[in-house]
Amino acid sequence: MLPQEFLDRMKHQLGEEYPAFLQSLERPRAVALRLNPLKGEKPSLPFVGDAVPWEPMGYYYDPEARPGLHPYHDAGVYYLQEASAMSAVALLDPQPGERICDLCAAPGGKSTQIAGRLMGKGFLLCNEYSPKRAKILSGNIERLGIANALVTNETPDRLAERLPGYFDRVLIDAPCSGEGMFRKEEAAVADWSLETVEMCARRQAEILDAGALLVRPGGRLVYSTCTFAPQENEQAVTEFLARHPDFEPEKVDAPWFTPAGEGQFRMWPHKLLGEGHFGAVLRRKGHETAAGQGDPGEKLPKLWSEFAKQLGIQLPEGKAVTFGSRVFWAPMDMPSLKGLKVLRPGLELGELKKDRFEPAHGLALWLKECSNTENLDSNSREIQDYLCGNVIPSHKKGWCLVCVDSYPVGWGKGDCVQLKNHYPKGLRHFR
Repeated sequence: MLPQEFLDRMKHQLGEEYPAFLQSLERPRAVALRLNPLKGEKPSLPFVGDAVPWEPMGYYYDPEARPGLHPYHDAGVYYLQEASAMSAVALLDPQPGERICDLCAAPGGKSTQIAGRLMGKGFLLCNEYSPKRAKILSGNIERLGIANALVTNETPDRLAERLPGYFDRVLIDAPCSGEGMFRKEEAAVADWSLETVEMCARRQAEILDAGALLVRPGGRLVYSTCTFAPQENEQAVTEFLARHPDFEPEKVDAPWFTPAGEGQFRMWPHKLLGEGHFGAVLRRKGHETAAGQGDPGEKLPKLWSEFAKQLGIQLPEGKAVTFGSRVFWAPMDMPSLKGLKVLRPGLELGELKKDRFEPAHGLALWLKECSNTENLDSNSREIQDYLCGNVIPSHKKGWCLVCVDSYPVGWGKGDCVQLKNHYPKGLRHFR
Protein backbone atom coordinates (compact mmCIF):
# COMPACT_ATOMS: atom_id res chain seq x y z
CA MET A 1 0.00 0.00 0.00
CA LEU A 2 1.78 3.13 -1.24
CA PRO A 3 1.02 6.53 0.38
CA GLN A 4 -1.79 8.34 -1.47
CA GLU A 5 0.08 11.66 -1.44
CA PHE A 6 2.98 9.91 -3.17
CA LEU A 7 0.68 8.36 -5.78
CA ASP A 8 -1.04 11.70 -6.47
CA ARG A 9 2.30 13.39 -7.08
CA MET A 10 3.58 10.58 -9.30
CA LYS A 11 0.41 10.74 -11.41
CA HIS A 12 1.00 14.44 -11.92
CA GLN A 13 4.71 13.87 -12.60
CA LEU A 14 4.36 11.08 -15.13
CA GLY A 15 1.09 11.86 -16.90
CA GLU A 16 0.34 9.19 -19.49
CA GLU A 17 3.28 7.06 -18.28
CA TYR A 18 1.74 6.68 -14.82
CA PRO A 19 -0.08 3.36 -15.51
CA ALA A 20 3.14 1.80 -16.86
CA PHE A 21 4.98 3.02 -13.75
CA LEU A 22 2.39 1.44 -11.42
CA GLN A 23 2.47 -1.80 -13.39
CA SER A 24 6.28 -1.97 -13.11
CA LEU A 25 6.02 -1.88 -9.33
CA GLU A 26 3.94 -5.06 -9.44
CA ARG A 27 6.62 -7.02 -11.30
CA PRO A 28 9.26 -9.03 -9.42
CA ARG A 29 12.30 -6.82 -9.03
CA ALA A 30 15.48 -7.57 -10.95
CA VAL A 31 18.49 -8.46 -8.81
CA ALA A 32 22.09 -7.86 -9.84
CA LEU A 33 25.69 -8.18 -8.78
CA ARG A 34 28.92 -6.53 -9.84
CA LEU A 35 32.08 -8.53 -10.44
CA ASN A 36 35.25 -7.26 -8.78
CA PRO A 37 37.91 -6.59 -11.46
CA LEU A 38 40.58 -6.46 -8.74
CA LYS A 39 40.20 -10.26 -8.49
CA GLY A 40 41.29 -10.90 -12.07
CA GLU A 41 39.44 -12.61 -14.89
CA LYS A 42 35.66 -13.12 -14.85
CA PRO A 43 34.82 -16.32 -12.97
CA SER A 44 32.39 -18.92 -14.25
CA LEU A 45 29.15 -18.32 -12.32
CA PRO A 46 26.18 -20.46 -13.41
CA PHE A 47 23.66 -18.15 -11.75
CA VAL A 48 24.78 -15.01 -13.67
CA GLY A 49 22.65 -13.88 -16.62
CA ASP A 50 22.39 -10.77 -18.80
CA ALA A 51 24.76 -7.83 -18.48
CA VAL A 52 23.74 -4.53 -16.86
CA PRO A 53 24.00 -2.11 -19.84
CA TRP A 54 25.60 0.82 -17.97
CA GLU A 55 28.15 -1.13 -15.91
CA PRO A 56 30.75 -3.34 -17.66
CA MET A 57 31.13 -5.57 -14.59
CA GLY A 58 27.41 -5.70 -13.72
CA TYR A 59 25.16 -8.72 -14.28
CA TYR A 60 21.63 -9.73 -13.39
CA TYR A 61 21.34 -13.04 -11.59
CA ASP A 62 18.80 -15.69 -10.72
CA PRO A 63 17.23 -14.63 -7.38
CA GLU A 64 16.85 -18.29 -6.40
CA ALA A 65 20.65 -18.74 -6.46
CA ARG A 66 21.41 -16.78 -3.24
CA PRO A 67 24.96 -15.79 -4.30
CA GLY A 68 25.55 -14.12 -0.94
CA LEU A 69 26.02 -17.61 0.53
CA HIS A 70 28.60 -18.73 -2.06
CA PRO A 71 32.28 -18.83 -0.97
CA TYR A 72 33.11 -16.42 -3.80
CA HIS A 73 31.16 -13.75 -1.90
CA ASP A 74 33.43 -14.23 1.13
CA ALA A 75 36.43 -13.96 -1.21
CA GLY A 76 35.23 -10.60 -2.55
CA VAL A 77 34.79 -11.87 -6.11
CA TYR A 78 31.56 -9.87 -6.45
CA TYR A 79 29.34 -7.36 -4.69
CA LEU A 80 25.54 -7.67 -4.62
CA GLN A 81 24.24 -4.32 -5.87
CA GLU A 82 20.95 -3.12 -7.29
CA ALA A 83 21.40 -2.36 -11.00
CA SER A 84 20.15 1.25 -10.99
CA ALA A 85 22.44 1.99 -8.05
CA MET A 86 25.37 1.30 -10.42
CA SER A 87 24.36 4.34 -12.50
CA ALA A 88 25.96 6.98 -10.27
CA VAL A 89 29.50 5.67 -10.77
CA ALA A 90 28.84 5.26 -14.48
CA LEU A 91 28.12 9.01 -14.52
CA LEU A 92 31.10 9.79 -12.27
CA ASP A 93 33.42 7.89 -14.68
CA PRO A 94 36.49 7.70 -12.39
CA GLN A 95 39.85 7.11 -14.08
CA PRO A 96 42.93 5.24 -12.77
CA GLY A 97 45.30 7.56 -10.91
CA GLU A 98 42.67 10.13 -9.90
CA ARG A 99 41.72 11.33 -6.43
CA ILE A 100 38.10 10.41 -5.73
CA CYS A 101 35.81 11.08 -2.76
CA ASP A 102 32.63 9.11 -2.06
CA LEU A 103 31.11 11.43 0.53
CA CYS A 104 28.11 9.33 1.69
CA ALA A 105 29.61 5.92 1.07
CA ALA A 106 27.97 3.25 3.27
CA PRO A 107 27.39 0.39 2.80
CA GLY A 108 30.06 0.52 0.10
CA GLY A 109 28.47 -0.48 -3.21
CA LYS A 110 29.51 2.67 -5.04
CA SER A 111 32.90 2.91 -3.27
CA THR A 112 33.83 -0.62 -4.30
CA GLN A 113 32.56 0.13 -7.82
CA ILE A 114 34.82 3.21 -7.96
CA ALA A 115 37.75 1.14 -6.70
CA GLY A 116 37.17 -1.32 -9.52
CA ARG A 117 37.44 1.54 -12.01
CA LEU A 118 40.64 2.84 -10.39
CA MET A 119 42.29 -0.62 -10.56
CA GLY A 120 44.55 0.09 -7.57
CA LYS A 121 45.85 3.41 -8.95
CA GLY A 122 44.98 6.73 -7.36
CA PHE A 123 43.34 7.58 -4.05
CA LEU A 124 39.78 6.90 -2.87
CA LEU A 125 38.33 8.48 0.26
CA CYS A 126 35.16 6.71 1.45
CA ASN A 127 33.27 8.65 4.10
CA GLU A 128 30.23 7.81 6.20
CA TYR A 129 28.82 9.94 9.01
CA SER A 130 27.05 7.10 10.88
CA PRO A 131 29.60 5.12 12.97
CA LYS A 132 27.64 1.87 12.64
CA ARG A 133 27.31 2.19 8.86
CA ALA A 134 30.95 3.28 8.57
CA LYS A 135 32.01 -0.07 10.08
CA ILE A 136 29.95 -1.92 7.47
CA LEU A 137 31.56 0.22 4.78
CA SER A 138 35.03 -0.60 6.11
CA GLY A 139 34.22 -4.31 6.08
CA ASN A 140 33.17 -4.20 2.43
CA ILE A 141 36.30 -2.28 1.43
CA GLU A 142 38.30 -5.04 3.14
CA ARG A 143 36.29 -7.91 1.60
CA LEU A 144 36.85 -6.68 -1.94
CA GLY A 145 40.60 -6.40 -1.42
CA ILE A 146 40.93 -2.64 -1.94
CA ALA A 147 44.31 -1.19 -1.00
CA ASN A 148 44.06 2.45 -2.14
CA ALA A 149 41.04 3.48 -0.05
CA LEU A 150 40.73 5.46 3.19
CA VAL A 151 37.56 5.05 5.28
CA THR A 152 36.55 8.00 7.46
CA ASN A 153 33.67 8.64 9.86
CA GLU A 154 33.32 12.41 9.48
CA THR A 155 30.83 15.17 8.74
CA PRO A 156 30.97 16.52 5.17
CA ASP A 157 31.74 19.98 6.59
CA ARG A 158 34.76 18.66 8.45
CA LEU A 159 36.21 17.01 5.35
CA ALA A 160 35.57 20.15 3.28
CA GLU A 161 37.43 22.20 5.86
CA ARG A 162 40.43 19.85 5.81
CA LEU A 163 40.61 18.94 2.12
CA PRO A 164 39.38 21.85 -0.05
CA GLY A 165 39.91 21.30 -3.77
CA TYR A 166 41.69 17.99 -3.14
CA PHE A 167 39.65 15.70 -5.40
CA ASP A 168 39.31 15.23 -9.14
CA ARG A 169 35.83 13.75 -8.72
CA VAL A 170 33.34 13.70 -5.85
CA LEU A 171 30.26 11.49 -5.56
CA ILE A 172 27.37 12.49 -3.32
CA ASP A 173 24.87 9.64 -3.16
CA ALA A 174 22.76 11.60 -0.73
CA PRO A 175 20.48 10.28 2.03
CA CYS A 176 16.97 10.67 0.62
CA SER A 177 13.31 9.77 1.09
CA GLY A 178 13.92 6.46 -0.68
CA GLU A 179 10.91 6.44 -2.98
CA GLY A 180 12.86 4.52 -5.60
CA MET A 181 13.27 1.67 -3.10
CA PHE A 182 9.54 1.25 -2.30
CA ARG A 183 9.39 -2.03 -4.23
CA LYS A 184 12.57 -3.27 -2.53
CA GLU A 185 12.17 -2.11 1.06
CA GLU A 186 8.90 -1.99 2.99
CA ALA A 187 10.54 0.24 5.61
CA ALA A 188 10.97 2.96 2.97
CA VAL A 189 7.18 3.05 2.52
CA ALA A 190 6.49 3.13 6.24
CA ASP A 191 8.97 5.99 6.84
CA TRP A 192 7.77 8.17 3.97
CA SER A 193 5.92 11.46 4.39
CA LEU A 194 5.88 14.89 2.75
CA GLU A 195 7.74 16.17 5.81
CA THR A 196 10.44 13.51 5.24
CA VAL A 197 10.90 14.73 1.67
CA GLU A 198 11.32 18.32 2.89
CA MET A 199 13.72 17.29 5.63
CA CYS A 200 15.83 15.28 3.16
CA ALA A 201 15.97 18.21 0.73
CA ARG A 202 17.34 20.50 3.45
CA ARG A 203 19.98 17.94 4.45
CA GLN A 204 20.94 17.31 0.83
CA ALA A 205 21.55 21.03 0.29
CA GLU A 206 23.97 21.08 3.23
CA ILE A 207 25.85 18.03 1.97
CA LEU A 208 26.03 19.44 -1.56
CA ASP A 209 27.48 22.72 -0.29
CA ALA A 210 30.19 20.86 1.62
CA GLY A 211 30.89 18.46 -1.23
CA ALA A 212 31.36 21.32 -3.67
CA LEU A 213 34.35 22.56 -1.67
CA LEU A 214 36.11 19.21 -2.09
CA VAL A 215 36.12 19.39 -5.91
CA ARG A 216 39.14 20.90 -7.66
CA PRO A 217 38.55 23.48 -10.40
CA GLY A 218 37.82 21.49 -13.55
CA GLY A 219 36.71 18.50 -11.49
CA ARG A 220 33.41 16.62 -11.59
CA LEU A 221 30.68 16.39 -8.95
CA VAL A 222 27.96 13.75 -9.31
CA TYR A 223 24.84 14.03 -7.17
CA SER A 224 22.53 11.04 -6.97
CA THR A 225 19.49 9.85 -5.03
CA CYS A 226 17.20 6.82 -5.03
CA THR A 227 14.01 8.88 -4.93
CA PHE A 228 11.50 10.26 -7.44
CA ALA A 229 10.78 13.55 -5.63
CA PRO A 230 11.68 16.59 -7.79
CA GLN A 231 12.32 18.55 -4.60
CA GLU A 232 15.25 16.23 -3.86
CA ASN A 233 16.41 15.94 -7.47
CA GLU A 234 16.02 18.56 -10.23
CA GLN A 235 15.01 21.28 -7.77
CA ALA A 236 17.97 20.47 -5.51
CA VAL A 237 20.34 20.81 -8.48
CA THR A 238 18.77 24.09 -9.65
CA GLU A 239 19.09 25.60 -6.17
CA PHE A 240 22.67 24.33 -5.83
CA LEU A 241 23.72 25.96 -9.12
CA ALA A 242 22.14 29.23 -7.98
CA ARG A 243 24.23 29.12 -4.79
CA HIS A 244 27.40 28.00 -6.62
CA PRO A 245 27.96 29.93 -9.87
CA ASP A 246 31.40 28.28 -10.14
CA PHE A 247 29.60 25.03 -11.09
CA GLU A 248 27.77 24.19 -14.30
CA PRO A 249 25.95 21.13 -15.71
CA GLU A 250 28.25 18.82 -17.65
CA LYS A 251 27.09 17.01 -20.76
CA VAL A 252 27.80 13.27 -20.68
CA ASP A 253 26.83 10.39 -22.92
CA ALA A 254 24.33 8.18 -21.04
CA PRO A 255 21.94 6.62 -23.59
CA TRP A 256 20.54 4.11 -21.09
CA PHE A 257 18.90 6.77 -18.88
CA THR A 258 16.05 9.26 -19.35
CA PRO A 259 17.25 12.91 -19.65
CA ALA A 260 15.86 15.15 -16.92
CA GLY A 261 17.57 18.42 -17.78
CA GLU A 262 21.10 19.34 -18.82
CA GLY A 263 23.49 16.84 -17.26
CA GLN A 264 20.61 15.21 -15.33
CA PHE A 265 19.12 11.74 -15.68
CA ARG A 266 16.29 9.60 -14.35
CA MET A 267 16.25 5.81 -13.99
CA TRP A 268 12.59 4.77 -14.13
CA PRO A 269 11.55 1.21 -13.18
CA HIS A 270 9.12 1.08 -16.12
CA LYS A 271 11.91 1.89 -18.59
CA LEU A 272 14.77 -0.32 -17.42
CA LEU A 273 15.53 -3.36 -15.28
CA GLY A 274 16.15 -1.62 -11.99
CA GLU A 275 14.69 0.59 -9.29
CA GLY A 276 14.23 4.37 -9.29
CA HIS A 277 17.31 6.60 -9.32
CA PHE A 278 18.38 10.13 -10.21
CA GLY A 279 21.79 11.44 -11.19
CA ALA A 280 23.23 14.87 -12.02
CA VAL A 281 26.69 15.58 -13.43
CA LEU A 282 28.20 18.96 -12.53
CA ARG A 283 31.59 20.49 -13.32
CA ARG A 284 33.48 23.05 -11.32
CA LYS A 285 34.72 25.73 -13.69
CA GLY A 286 38.47 26.08 -14.20
CA HIS A 287 41.35 23.77 -15.10
CA GLU A 288 43.58 23.44 -12.03
CA THR A 289 44.96 20.13 -10.76
CA ALA A 290 43.98 18.72 -7.38
CA ALA A 291 45.41 20.68 -4.46
CA GLY A 292 47.88 19.51 -1.82
CA GLN A 293 50.30 16.65 -1.47
CA GLY A 294 50.12 13.39 0.41
CA ASP A 295 51.75 12.81 3.78
CA PRO A 296 55.24 11.22 3.48
CA GLY A 297 54.37 8.16 5.59
CA GLU A 298 56.53 5.98 7.85
CA LYS A 299 59.03 3.14 7.61
CA LEU A 300 57.77 -0.44 7.51
CA PRO A 301 58.64 -2.47 10.65
CA LYS A 302 61.33 -5.14 10.39
CA LEU A 303 58.90 -7.87 11.47
CA TRP A 304 56.71 -7.09 8.47
CA SER A 305 59.66 -7.17 6.09
CA GLU A 306 60.69 -10.60 7.38
CA PHE A 307 57.11 -11.91 7.06
CA ALA A 308 56.70 -10.50 3.54
CA LYS A 309 60.03 -11.96 2.38
CA GLN A 310 59.09 -15.39 3.72
CA LEU A 311 55.80 -15.45 1.76
CA GLY A 312 57.00 -13.56 -1.31
CA ILE A 313 54.66 -10.60 -0.79
CA GLN A 314 55.35 -7.43 -2.79
CA LEU A 315 53.42 -4.26 -2.03
CA PRO A 316 52.38 -1.70 -4.66
CA GLU A 317 53.55 1.90 -4.58
CA GLY A 318 52.46 3.44 -1.28
CA LYS A 319 53.54 4.33 2.23
CA ALA A 320 53.36 2.84 5.71
CA VAL A 321 51.00 4.12 8.39
CA THR A 322 50.87 2.71 11.91
CA PHE A 323 47.95 2.93 14.34
CA GLY A 324 49.22 1.60 17.65
CA SER A 325 50.42 -1.94 16.94
CA ARG A 326 48.52 -2.18 13.63
CA VAL A 327 50.35 -1.58 10.35
CA PHE A 328 48.66 -0.24 7.20
CA TRP A 329 49.81 0.40 3.64
CA ALA A 330 48.33 3.59 2.25
CA PRO A 331 48.20 5.20 -1.21
CA MET A 332 50.84 7.87 -1.85
CA ASP A 333 48.21 10.59 -2.32
CA MET A 334 46.64 10.05 1.10
CA PRO A 335 46.77 13.36 3.00
CA SER A 336 47.57 13.89 6.66
CA LEU A 337 45.00 12.16 8.88
CA LYS A 338 45.63 14.22 12.00
CA GLY A 339 42.36 15.22 13.64
CA LEU A 340 40.16 13.02 11.41
CA LYS A 341 38.10 10.03 12.54
CA VAL A 342 39.70 7.25 10.51
CA LEU A 343 38.48 3.65 10.50
CA ARG A 344 40.74 2.30 7.78
CA PRO A 345 43.81 4.22 6.51
CA GLY A 346 44.49 1.98 3.52
CA LEU A 347 45.27 -1.74 3.37
CA GLU A 348 45.76 -3.35 6.79
CA LEU A 349 48.91 -5.47 6.68
CA GLY A 350 48.68 -6.87 10.20
CA GLU A 351 49.61 -6.42 13.83
CA LEU A 352 52.91 -6.38 15.69
CA LYS A 353 52.77 -8.77 18.64
CA LYS A 354 55.94 -8.90 20.74
CA ASP A 355 58.45 -10.74 18.55
CA ARG A 356 56.09 -11.77 15.74
CA PHE A 357 53.91 -10.36 13.00
CA GLU A 358 50.29 -11.51 12.62
CA PRO A 359 48.83 -10.83 9.15
CA ALA A 360 45.48 -9.10 8.74
CA HIS A 361 42.45 -10.59 7.04
CA GLY A 362 42.41 -7.64 4.64
CA LEU A 363 45.91 -8.48 3.45
CA ALA A 364 44.78 -12.00 2.55
CA LEU A 365 41.88 -10.67 0.47
CA TRP A 366 44.16 -8.22 -1.37
CA LEU A 367 46.85 -10.76 -2.25
CA LYS A 368 47.10 -12.33 -5.67
CA GLU A 369 50.33 -14.26 -5.12
CA CYS A 370 51.80 -15.98 -2.08
CA SER A 371 54.46 -18.66 -1.82
CA ASN A 372 52.47 -20.73 0.70
CA THR A 373 48.84 -21.41 -0.23
CA GLU A 374 46.13 -24.00 0.39
CA ASN A 375 43.64 -24.02 -2.48
CA LEU A 376 40.17 -25.43 -1.76
CA ASP A 377 37.39 -26.29 -4.17
CA SER A 378 34.31 -24.06 -3.91
CA ASN A 379 32.09 -27.16 -3.71
CA SER A 380 34.18 -28.94 -1.08
CA ARG A 381 33.42 -29.72 2.55
CA GLU A 382 36.82 -28.21 3.43
CA ILE A 383 35.92 -24.67 2.33
CA GLN A 384 32.67 -24.83 4.30
CA ASP A 385 34.60 -26.05 7.35
CA TYR A 386 37.09 -23.23 6.94
CA LEU A 387 34.39 -20.53 6.65
CA CYS A 388 32.75 -21.95 9.80
CA GLY A 389 36.01 -21.50 11.72
CA ASN A 390 37.08 -25.15 11.88
CA VAL A 391 40.57 -26.55 11.39
CA ILE A 392 41.16 -28.24 8.03
CA PRO A 393 43.65 -30.99 7.10
CA SER A 394 46.80 -29.71 5.38
CA HIS A 395 50.48 -30.53 4.90
CA LYS A 396 51.39 -26.83 4.94
CA LYS A 397 53.60 -25.29 7.62
CA GLY A 398 53.49 -21.78 9.02
CA TRP A 399 51.32 -18.95 7.77
CA CYS A 400 49.33 -20.10 4.75
CA LEU A 401 46.99 -18.21 2.40
CA VAL A 402 43.71 -20.14 2.11
CA CYS A 403 42.05 -19.83 -1.31
CA VAL A 404 38.81 -20.97 -2.88
CA ASP A 405 39.31 -21.89 -6.55
CA SER A 406 42.50 -19.76 -6.41
CA TYR A 407 40.70 -16.70 -4.92
CA PRO A 408 42.20 -15.76 -1.51
CA VAL A 409 39.68 -15.94 1.32
CA GLY A 410 41.74 -15.83 4.55
CA TRP A 411 44.68 -17.10 6.60
CA GLY A 412 45.53 -20.38 8.26
CA LYS A 413 48.59 -21.52 10.19
CA GLY A 414 49.82 -25.03 9.54
CA ASP A 415 51.77 -27.65 11.50
CA CYS A 416 52.12 -30.10 8.56
CA VAL A 417 48.98 -31.96 9.71
CA GLN A 418 46.26 -29.32 9.80
CA LEU A 419 45.66 -25.59 9.45
CA LYS A 420 44.68 -23.63 12.52
CA ASN A 421 41.83 -21.40 11.42
CA HIS A 422 42.40 -17.61 11.36
CA TYR A 423 39.18 -16.66 9.57
CA PRO A 424 37.73 -13.71 11.59
CA LYS A 425 35.18 -14.83 14.16
CA GLY A 426 32.73 -12.09 13.19
CA LEU A 427 32.60 -13.36 9.60
CA ARG A 428 32.26 -17.09 10.24
CA HIS A 429 29.32 -19.05 8.85
CA PHE A 430 26.97 -21.09 10.99
CA ARG A 431 25.47 -24.37 9.87
